Amino acid sequence: MFWRRRRDEPVDEPTEPTEPTEPAEPTEPTEPTEPTEPATDERDVEPAHPTDDDAIANGGPWEPDAADFEPDAAWGPGGAPPVDADPEPSVEPIFFDAPEPEPVQPTIEPAGSLDQGLARTRGGFMSRLRGFLDGDGSGPSWDDVEETLIAGDVGAALAMDVVERARRRRDPGGAEAAVRAELTALLVPRDGAWEPRPAVAGGPAILLIVGVNGTGKTTTIGKLASRYMAEGRHVLLAAADTFRAAAIDQLMIWADRAGVQVVSHAPGADPGAVVYDALDAAIARGADVVIADTAGRLHTKSNLMDELTKIRRIIDKRLPGAVPETFFVLDATTGQNGLHQAKAFHESVGLTGIVLTKLDSTAKGGIVFAIEHDLGIPVRFVGVGEQAGDLLPFDPLTFVAALFA
Repeated sequence: MFWRRRRDEPVDEPTEPTEPTEPAEPTEPTEPTEPTEPATDERDVEPAHPTDDDAIANGGPWEPDAADFEPDAAWGPGGAPPVDADPEPSVEPIFFDAPEPEPVQPTIEPAGSLDQGLARTRGGFMSRLRGFLDGDGSGPSWDDVEETLIAGDVGAALAMDVVERARRRRDPGGAEAAVRAELTALLVPRDGAWEPRPAVAGGPAILLIVGVNGTGKTTTIGKLASRYMAEGRHVLLAAADTFRAAAIDQLMIWADRAGVQVVSHAPGADPGAVVYDALDAAIARGADVVIADTAGRLHTKSNLMDELTKIRRIIDKRLPGAVPETFFVLDATTGQNGLHQAKAFHESVGLTGIVLTKLDSTAKGGIVFAIEHDLGIPVRFVGVGEQAGDLLPFDPLTFVAALFA
């Protein structure tokens, strides 16, 4: 660590050399004295809380509650403090301010469309499905239809039910119309005008983004921020993924593109404290939407899953009665395994929506039907590309129509 000399600290000036003097006469030895404690130089004492001169501090002091913050080795490389240690207040959040937006209202033009994003799915299992439904003019081959639905990630039990109901349905449009109607019935009814709503009266909307590493969670947050900024909302991001080394930097890159602010602590900090301080800042600055990134975790890691429930408690502590949206980011290419992950997250934290990413990279779009039927949770957005405008709101009728186009 490097220290600068204080301005008021005296500086010893060099003196001119003098002539050597005769050595003094030896004196009688004296009795040794007891050693004394060396004086403490205030320059050698490290400050208790070094600060970053370039950071813009904001938000009130963090006062953790012992019931909410139990020792957890997953909090960071250093682990949590001992049980009997006095709780320390968190460091003040660091604000990364984006440049002032231009007077012109920003717009976000979709770089892709749902029809384009489903091209591989239509050329994959949907092409085979429609072939078996036609049966070369001889009628549907229901066994092959069932196998094709299973191969398309609809799921074995659900595929059997769909085929059985379609066979009994007397649809004037034939077998294809019957299967299409049964698949549409699997999707959850929803409000077509859904948008983020305040978690409490007069407060910001809160989106808690969860999922497994590698599913595109942080990228999804950046795309959501771009969308809501283009709609004229004031967005604030909370970098609560303090466990992964590059997560904060990655979120900062997306925040810079979207022109939004980020509340962040140091890597390894308590994610609950980050969310708490972000809510403080959002209320103080009048933000409309708070989007919180959380650490990616496997659904089998119970201690990390418990951390998500702690974050939910922290939200309720700062905004009593708050009803946040909890979105699970699911990689469409993982198929049924991703569905098992979503079920575990739903049991732990109660999901309110699904963001299905990489839909353009799979030929098995049937996972959408399995998700909504098995979980009863609506898919809110689907990702069909890498650009900010490639995260599209999900509409069931448009999705089914694009599959059978």
